[in-house]
Amino acid sequence: MAIDSIRQMTVEEYFAYDEAIEYKSEYIDGEVIPMTGGTLNHSAIMLNASSELRQRLKGSDCQVLTSSMRIRVGPTRYLYPDFSVFCGAPETDERSINLFNPLLVAEVTSPASIDYDRGAKLHFYQSIPSLRIYLVIDQQQPLVELYERQDAAWQSREYAGLDAIVPLLALNCHLPLAEIYAGISF
Repeated sequence: MAIDSIRQMTVEEYFAYDEAIEYKSEYIDGEVIPMTGGTLNHSAIMLNASSELRQRLKGSDCQVLTSSMRIRVGPTRYLYPDFSVFCGAPETDERSINLFNPLLVAEVTSPASIDYDRGAKLHFYQSIPSLRIYLVIDQQQPLVELYERQDAAWQSREYAGLDAIVPLLALNCHLPLAEIYAGISF
């Protein structure tokens, strides 16, 4: 979840700043946006979804990364999704701090971030050439929005209820909402 930006910086200043502070910050066109902490449900949903996806991708050339991996969206845009997946060889900077080729990124929403996750972040992520899947996972109810690149166009579908299963065609697997929301009380 993002809060107000603090000031303008160059990309190089942002990298130095982000490495020196104890919390993560995103960077959008010169503005540094500090990230706030999440709730118990946010953390549990993020762990459930990424762990289940990791289990389903075992034996493939795909790897699930945590929210500590920064994604380069463009030369002046860097974001921290709640988790991401790349397949094949990772494309990174020389220090492996920024991933350039995610295939999937996912955000677990909060009341404060939901509009950003469905709006500006959606558009930022869709600009990544390698990205095929963007998941918006609701924290308040069992609901996952799947944005999937098919050829040159993006398609979106919603999956609601604990019986729903999200097909992740680009990863050749499925993600059941019952697993994403295991142990969560609404």
